[in-house]
Amino acid sequence: MDWESGIKEMKRRRQVGVSMGGPEKIERHHRKGYLTARERIEKLIDPGTWWETGLLEQYEWRSEQGVKELPTAMIRGFAKIGGRTVSIHADDRTILAGTDEQKPAGHGRSKGMETLVPPEIRSYPVIGLGDGGGARIQNIMGSYGLLALTYPIRRLMSPRRSPHVATIMGHCYGAPTWEAAVADFVVMVQNGTSMAVSSPRVLEVALNEKVSPEELGGWEVHAEQTAQVDAFTETEEECLHIVRDFLSYMPSNCDEEPPVVSTSDPPDRRSEKLMKIVPDKRNQAYDMHLVIKEIVDDGKFLEFKPYFGRALITCLARMNRCTVGIIASNTMYNAGATGPEECEKATEHIVLCDTYNIPLVFLVDTPGNLVGTAAERKRIPTKIMVWLEALALSSVPKITIIIRKAYGMAISHMCGTNCGPDFIAAWPIAEISFMSPEAAANVVFFNEIQKAKDPEAERQKLIKQMEYAGAPWDAAAKGVLDDLIDPRDTRKYIIDCLDVIKGARGNFLSKHRLQNWPTGY
Repeated sequence: MDWESGIKEMKRRRQVGVSMGGPEKIERHHRKGYLTARERIEKLIDPGTWWETGLLEQYEWRSEQGVKELPTAMIRGFAKIGGRTVSIHADDRTILAGTDEQKPAGHGRSKGMETLVPPEIRSYPVIGLGDGGGARIQNIMGSYGLLALTYPIRRLMSPRRSPHVATIMGHCYGAPTWEAAVADFVVMVQNGTSMAVSSPRVLEVALNEKVSPEELGGWEVHAEQTAQVDAFTETEEECLHIVRDFLSYMPSNCDEEPPVVSTSDPPDRRSEKLMKIVPDKRNQAYDMHLVIKEIVDDGKFLEFKPYFGRALITCLARMNRCTVGIIASNTMYNAGATGPEECEKATEHIVLCDTYNIPLVFLVDTPGNLVGTAAERKRIPTKIMVWLEALALSSVPKITIIIRKAYGMAISHMCGTNCGPDFIAAWPIAEISFMSPEAAANVVFFNEIQKAKDPEAERQKLIKQMEYAGAPWDAAAKGVLDDLIDPRDTRKYIIDCLDVIKGARGNFLSKHRLQNWPTGY
């Protein structure tokens, strides 16, 4: 073949590669309110940085009309986000509903970061834009087709090395669901999407179960019940923005610290609002989100799983330009008592932060663990201990601030003195004890109260005694609290602690003992 003919044929094949399913299917996709895979990539990345791999891959689709060559339904390549290299793969629903042809092992060279280098030495974040139906059933029927299935199980068997993000931007079954299940961060568009192992059509045929995509795996299912998704958006543009936002908090891989982001917010800024936000009466609820907003840079943070385990807030933020992970009680729900869902949520956040060298800040205001029949039947003892195991194995800096209540074993898994905080301090209104003074009076001194001439007066006297014992003065005097701080200086105190730790250690790199932590527990 001469030069001219060869280059002409190469250009023709490349044009086939970028044509997706053709104008008619692209228009149909747009009419349903979706962006195409290529439009999503362009909106996600820094302009002009897309480098595609495997563009010339084609698939032979056989039908009654004959054999037709189609581009691959998985677009892969590299780009930059915020000036840093990332690997991206995106399902193209305009080609056979985004199903994957599932080539046998060793066939095809369409490379993203997950196949370009072994996971154990991966250096760049991996982003999957999910909008596909998984493997093509026609291709995996029979012994050869099934055994040749090449879903990258190595990703599941290797330590977490670089941040892995998955998005759910359409109806996703099979492979996109598997990816979301093991990703570090998952974002789901609320409308016109679902995520499940098999589609409603398969369930109806195989099990005679009739269910809508939303009932099977819509956003509310994952927000409130499964917690398999971390963030939710109304539009695809918002989804892609959150992906960029998440990556801005993260290092490119576990051997680096997260990037430092400039701010004009002074590290020693005082917050007069904190004493108004937090009531000094233990039985009055308040929104801990407002406390977080007051102490972090520019009032900005990225919350994880906001509709699940709502008595606990987990988020990423910055303090003095550096990324921190925050685990905070939220008294707006169950007075801040941690149940099974909160345990799972906290454990996952500890694993994420420890893997990617992000210091942890605990903001404590909890009456203890959620107890009762419902909690016990959800294995609350095991969930608590798993949380403690993750905390014990973590090796990033940990700073604990007791805001108000710290009762029972809950102070331990909120990184109390027995769980190795680098610094632990309390506000002057803090109450630290096994249980509330009111409950303790009724349990511990029941007989004395009953025998007293004036039982109610005796009860109130004992409550006052226990309130004084639970105040932070004794703990500070005996050195089990590092300090008592003015609430208005909370931001400065945490930043000063981080500065001292950084000076002593030289960096915030962890020992990465949680990199092999299972994705489900």
